[in-house]
Amino acid sequence: MVSAPSGAGKTTLCHRVIARMTDIVFSVSHTTRAPRGGEQHGKDYHFVDDAQLTELINNGDFLEWAHVHGRRYGTARAQAERHLRAGTDVLFDIDVQGGAQIASALKDAVLIFIMPPSMAVLAERLRNRLTDTTEEVHRRLGAAAQEILSAASYTHFIINDNLDEATVALESVVRAERLKHVHKEAMFKQVLGRHGPQEG
Repeated sequence: MVSAPSGAGKTTLCHRVIARMTDIVFSVSHTTRAPRGGEQHGKDYHFVDDAQLTELINNGDFLEWAHVHGRRYGTARAQAERHLRAGTDVLFDIDVQGGAQIASALKDAVLIFIMPPSMAVLAERLRNRLTDTTEEVHRRLGAAAQEILSAASYTHFIINDNLDEATVALESVVRAERLKHVHKEAMFKQVLGRHGPQEG
């Protein structure tokens, strides 16, 4: 799970890592907010209305859902579980509320938080997006401090000061976490022969 305050660059980082790595897919969330810029339905988000999202919640179709910045977001259960059963890592671009919910539902969840270099830089990035009103920018900045404090339970933190360096850092976390889950007996047999370490 990758979380961050709005404007810290988590979505850009997630898509860059997906493009660089194999055996990992992006979890496309549902949202009631309108598309921004060149966002595409089904690729960046599943854009739905309030009634549709409420129906999905009532049907138990989400691993998690939350209110974020006045809109609702949810993560589809079936899609994520299908990839995980197949042994494919799933990258969730998600807020800290959703991160906590998924961490309790998925035992091998890895929590990664993207930090802005400073609140001043974050404010500048939000203003430069030109997608939010001044009032919305102030609201997002007010929420950012609380989101950062709420991420204390996360295990990895990356400061997105340089996009290329942050991309490498995020990719490195994914690769390092994969090494923690190597099937040891299979690895021993592969390296030492079919009899394994005890009989080799």
